[in-house]
Amino acid sequence: MARKSLNKTNLVGLGAETLADLLLEAVKGDAARQRRVRMALSADLGVTDVAADLRKRFASLRRAQSFISWRTQGKLARELTELIGVIETKIAPEAPDTAFDLLWSLLQLGRSIHERTDDSNGTMGAVFAEAMEAIGNVAPRLSQDPEGLADRVFDALQDNGYGEFDGAVMALAEALGEAGLAHLKQRAEAAMTAEVSAADLARYDFIDDPERQISLARDNRNLTVKMILQDVADLQGDVDAWLSRYTAEQLTYHTIAPDAAQRLLAAGRAEEALQVVETCKATDDGRSDWFDKPELDDAHFACLEALGREEALRAALWARFERWLCTETLRRYLKRLPDFDDVEALDLARDRVLAHPSLVTALVFCLNWPDIALAARLVETRAEELEGEAYEILTPAAEALEPDHPLAAVLVWRSMIRFALERARSKRYRHAARHLASCAVADAAIADYGDHPDHADFVEGLRKGHGRKAAFWDRVGG
Repeated sequence: MARKSLNKTNLVGLGAETLADLLLEAVKGDAARQRRVRMALSADLGVTDVAADLRKRFASLRRAQSFISWRTQGKLARELTELIGVIETKIAPEAPDTAFDLLWSLLQLGRSIHERTDDSNGTMGAVFAEAMEAIGNVAPRLSQDPEGLADRVFDALQDNGYGEFDGAVMALAEALGEAGLAHLKQRAEAAMTAEVSAADLARYDFIDDPERQISLARDNRNLTVKMILQDVADLQGDVDAWLSRYTAEQLTYHTIAPDAAQRLLAAGRAEEALQVVETCKATDDGRSDWFDKPELDDAHFACLEALGREEALRAALWARFERWLCTETLRRYLKRLPDFDDVEALDLARDRVLAHPSLVTALVFCLNWPDIALAARLVETRAEELEGEAYEILTPAAEALEPDHPLAAVLVWRSMIRFALERARSKRYRHAARHLASCAVADAAIADYGDHPDHADFVEGLRKGHGRKAAFWDRVGG
């Protein structure tokens, strides 16, 4: 008898009664699957029935106290994601306020769930972020009292230790409106000057020094309040209120200055924005020069462009390209040059690539531009600098070079082979053997190895230096 494929068409052909029997058998003893089936059944009922089933499930999760294993965590994350989908598709279109209440109830499960599981991989955090995104989608259709909603948001953010309510102000901005935002700001400002509550102090009851305890409790509370005030300031377009939450020193941090500059630019205050950026760059100069700061550079470019300082903008673009060999920056620079000047500038850029201190960075540029001929020149002139450990870059580089630049490809493969053998990285012997086979194939296309040993001499050198690494040579074939 011919076997039928297990697909939707064939299953539909079995008929509803047969499928129902099979489904009941499949979910027997599996509580999670049974809940999914029940939810699918209730989804065909009215909004009230679906919402009632969801509330029952949330209440069950709220009462649970046992530890959630990583395997159970995955199942729970999938279930909650599906429930968010049910809320968005079955409830939100007809009853947005009910959908909001359900999503908010789900977020309120965050603390309990996080305390019962290890979410180091962010699985559950992603679920709560998805719920907040769903709240943002339904927010424009809510009919909540703005001030009552503001109170709800403010109270939730005071107990947001696991970040499940992150982004609540922005997500609900349209529902809050001017009245809600004003009330939220009023509550936040009042909290900044209020006495530290017993609940705030309780989090630091392990500290013996009362003054230290009060100081830490106040700082923690004020940090949350400042974040609320900044969100409100953003939504109200109050740049000065946003800036006032930072000290002069904090505005020199490369993690803060770009955001400050962009807000000032949006407010038509380009000179002030440029001053913030330049102060940050001057303060940061040499302190973390090894660390790329693209957001700060982008803010700098935006300021110069807004002020019409074309010469300074070109210089800044070129400086970033020279330092980081950023392809997008070079493209922006070339587009701003007069006709025909870009050809000469591109030649100069190639020279900078060939001389860049980091061979890997230069090779990445060549692959991204792309300029495979330049990559070949780079490899052939600086082969001794190739770091075989950077196989995530060298492997695609060799593949790109192989068709038209076999010698350069061979030099790249050799660097990875030597690294694996010299460092005795046995887990990479399989790859090293494959690279050696690729070198043998490419050998026929290489007429002149120049100052580099030919394939036979290279293999002989490997046998002399690493002849006892049988695990490698067994893969090579003796």
